[in-house]
Amino acid sequence: MKKDIHPKYVDCTVKCGCGASWETRSTVPEIKVEICSSCHPFFTGTQKMVDALGRVDRFTKKFGGDYFVAKDKKKKAKPRAAI
Repeated sequence: MKKDIHPKYVDCTVKCGCGASWETRSTVPEIKVEICSSCHPFFTGTQKMVDALGRVDRFTKKFGGDYFVAKDKKKKAKPRAAI
């Protein structure tokens, strides 16, 4: 390896938005993450909406609150006019 070209590998604290934190090693002293294995729905088994930069609110405003409500698939057929 060449000397003096590699970054320093130091102890690092990872902090999640949920409040969890843990120690690891990295080239930066601190890492901030939005979601981790302590709060991610895949690992916790709970369903929760993860809002990234207001995208969920923007989607709800655009399509309305009843967008996911099942619509009636059976529509009455209009009688055809006689020719």
